[in-house]
Amino acid sequence: MWIPFILISAVLLAVYDTAKKHSVHANAVMPVLVLATACGAFSFALALAAAGHLRDALVISRTGFWLVAAKAGIVSASWVFVYYAMRALPLSIAAPIRASAPLWTLGGAMLLFHEIPTPLQALGMAVILAGYWLFSAAGQAEGIRFTRHTGIFCAFAGTLLGAGSALYDKYLLRTCGLERNTLQLWFAIDLTLLLGAALCAQRAAGLQRTRFEWRWTIPVVGVLLMAADWFYFGALSQEGVAISVLSLIRRSNVALSFAAGALIFRERNLRRKGAALAAILAGVALLCLA
Repeated sequence: MWIPFILISAVLLAVYDTAKKHSVHANAVMPVLVLATACGAFSFALALAAAGHLRDALVISRTGFWLVAAKAGIVSASWVFVYYAMRALPLSIAAPIRASAPLWTLGGAMLLFHEIPTPLQALGMAVILAGYWLFSAAGQAEGIRFTRHTGIFCAFAGTLLGAGSALYDKYLLRTCGLERNTLQLWFAIDLTLLLGAALCAQRAAGLQRTRFEWRWTIPVVGVLLMAADWFYFGALSQEGVAISVLSLIRRSNVALSFAAGALIFRERNLRRKGAALAAILAGVALLCLA
């Protein structure tokens, strides 16, 4: 049953990436983040209430509360980096960098659990890194230098934090035994509060220089993420599911995001980026086979 769940999550993530790019393009990032997250949390709470599960989902122990709050801290930092990267970079570059999260998740599993990669896994990692080199060449043709561009740094920082969050998800669901609706609800609440506090601090310090503009995609971003995460947590909570495999399949949404960047946002230099994307997907396929 977990395969349909994670495939649906991947499709929803692709639509989410497209809506996210539209919402932050030439727009103030932090207000978009806060409003999208608040809309997502509110919609998820309404869905739980309609299903009669809201009261049960609100029940959480003190230890569980702080564990989920830690996850919210990791993800809020990841999202700040990712949203700034989405504003600064073409979607056809930012989305494939985000799709590398399974590689870093696998690396985290090696460090935490002393797993040694098989030859096929090592080959997959090498192919993905080759894909990054190709994206670097394509980015330089658009004036984007991977070693100097702030957007590239933000994209990789957000991706690494996201990979750490994926490892933490399995710990919370499988080791700590948190119920998935409880985890998602309190995570959404904590995330909204943290990002709201960050927005207040930014405004108090006078650091917000970009004008905020309301767009219809802002609430859509929050709703899509809650839906994608619900299917993701549903898959992860089932017995015998490996987080590395789950992350690989979920991040296959990069193909749809790449197509959106080409068709909707009319991004350039697609032939080179397509070759880089093919290399990353081939590396992901090798990791799946491994």
